[in-house]
Amino acid sequence: MSEVDSANGPTTVASHRIAAHIREDILSGRLLPGVRIRQEEIAERLGASRLPVREALRMLESEGLVELKANSGAWVSSMDMQECDFVYRIRERIEPMALAESIPHLNSSVHDRLWSIQDEIEANEDVDRFLVLDRELHLLTYSGCEIPQLITMVTRFWNTTQHYRRAYARLTGPDRTWVINYEHRLLIEAIVRKDEIDAERCLTGHIRRTRTELTKHPELFDSTNPDSSRGGSSKVR
Repeated sequence: MSEVDSANGPTTVASHRIAAHIREDILSGRLLPGVRIRQEEIAERLGASRLPVREALRMLESEGLVELKANSGAWVSSMDMQECDFVYRIRERIEPMALAESIPHLNSSVHDRLWSIQDEIEANEDVDRFLVLDRELHLLTYSGCEIPQLITMVTRFWNTTQHYRRAYARLTGPDRTWVINYEHRLLIEAIVRKDEIDAERCLTGHIRRTRTELTKHPELFDSTNPDSSRGGSSKVR
C-alpha cells in the first residue's frame, strides 16, 4: 500500500494500516501491558518508514492503547489494580449515559443483531472469541449515541481495560458465564422495550460486578504488567 495519500497528506494511509496491525495485536493479547513497542522493528516488519510508525503510535496513544514516554519510546498501556478500579467506576457512570442516549435511535435491525450476537456468545466456549463478541455487543448498544465525545471516552476505557477482562475471563473459565448471559439478556430486553431506566440499571450492575470481581484478583495485575526493565519487545503480525 502506498505511503502517500494525496487527499490527507503523506504517510496517512500507511499510518492507519500500521495502527490497525498494532491495535489488533494489543486487543487480541499478543502484545501485553507494559511491553515496549520498538518502532524500528515495526517499520521493518511492515515495510514502512519511521514517520508513519510514529504517527500510528500517536493515534493509538489517543485511543488509550499506547503510552509514549520521553526518552524511552512507546509502550503498551498498563495499569495497576487501583487505576483499573477507578476506570471501571468511571465506566459505571458514563456508559449508562451513552446507552440512554443511544436507545431511542436503535432500530429493529440492531435489536436483531444484538440477539444474534448473544446467541453466538452462549454457543461459544473460546475466551478470545467471547471477548470479541462481548465488545461488539456492548459497543453496538452505544452506536445510536450522537455525542461523539462520549463515544470516544467509552471506546478508550474499553481499550484500556481489555487485557484485564481477558485475564479475568481465562481465570474464571465457563463457571460464571451464566451470570453474563443472564445480564446480557436483561439488558437487550430493556433496549428492545426502549426502557432507558431499566437498561441503565442493568448495565450499571453488569459493569460493577466485573469491577468488584477484578479487585478480588490482584495477581492479574502483578502478572500481566511486566516491569519495563525486563525489556519486552513488540511482535506485530
